[in-house]
Amino acid sequence: MKKILFLVTILSISLQGYSQKELKDKYKPIPAKNSEIKEPLPPTETPPNDTPPVKEPTVIKISPDDLYKNNSLYKKEANVEGIFYRRNEYLGAFVTNTAVSTVRYRDAAFVDGDKIRVFLNDKVIEPEVNLVGEFQGFKITLVPGINKIDFEALNEGSASPNTAEFQVYDDKGAVIEASQWNVGTGYKATIILYKE
Repeated sequence: MKKILFLVTILSISLQGYSQKELKDKYKPIPAKNSEIKEPLPPTETPPNDTPPVKEPTVIKISPDDLYKNNSLYKKEANVEGIFYRRNEYLGAFVTNTAVSTVRYRDAAFVDGDKIRVFLNDKVIEPEVNLVGEFQGFKITLVPGINKIDFEALNEGSASPNTAEFQVYDDKGAVIEASQWNVGTGYKATIILYKE
């Protein structure tokens, strides 16, 4: 009985401590700033009429079907239902005026032993690369016109398919393209850089 009386007394004291009636009497709202005072707006500028016309970017229209029809360079697509990576993957064609480009890549998923071979204009420049968690890569000197970079999957690691994240930079450090590929063993992911 003493414990219950003690508990009731403690509860009533604590409720009195939280009520704090004195704050209700002393509360005064903060008045809003005078909204009638307005800051002057800066004058609007009119664009000059003698601006040079914007140059349209060069569009490269390359059909992946035409690109991958050479069976001596590219493995033929396997029509296996439900398996999307048994094919070559076209990563796009991009126009640049840079002289040197940096290509970087790494394993996109977890590091599972993926290996690739890298080609530049159908010539091997990296015979075997183990994809790891950190970016690695190379610099290439671009020739005027088409510069075709192929990444061939040498295996699929312990988890299919061969996955990688890649980045392509110009000589000023601006990103030309950044994406991923998912290809099966023997298939290639292709990106084209067109140097103006």
